[in-house]
Amino acid sequence: MESVLVSACLRGVPCRFDGRGKASAEMTAALAGRRPVAFCPEVAAGLPTPRRPAEIVGGDGHDVLDGRARVVDDTGCDVTEAFVDGAGRALEAARGAGCTEALLMARSPSCGRGTVYDGTFAGRLREGDGVTAALLERHGITVRPATGD
Repeated sequence: MESVLVSACLRGVPCRFDGRGKASAEMTAALAGRRPVAFCPEVAAGLPTPRRPAEIVGGDGHDVLDGRARVVDDTGCDVTEAFVDGAGRALEAARGAGCTEALLMARSPSCGRGTVYDGTFAGRLREGDGVTAALLERHGITVRPATGD
């Protein structure tokens, strides 16, 4: 059975910044016949639940990995190190389970794929990937965005 890395919040685990999960019928259907490997990079890196919302400032996840951007919470606290650490732990989990695909929470500074919030905390989106999505892609894991209910 094929294993797929999945944002833990999309499996209903209450690990989002707001302390909620985002399970959905759409996600259940997308995982039919596959073994989900639920993982939250932010929790794995030691961030609490709930926690302050965070966004990428100065680029996207690729820029964070290359040292050109950072992840900050809405009070200005730099949480870049935790996001990079969590991304590394997600990569280890994916490799350990033999995952070649990941279904990750859309728009997240960790898991977003294709679009992320723009770093202004105004609800605006920009093109780009979250830190975990960027690291997984760099290591050949196909990342697809997903949303929950």
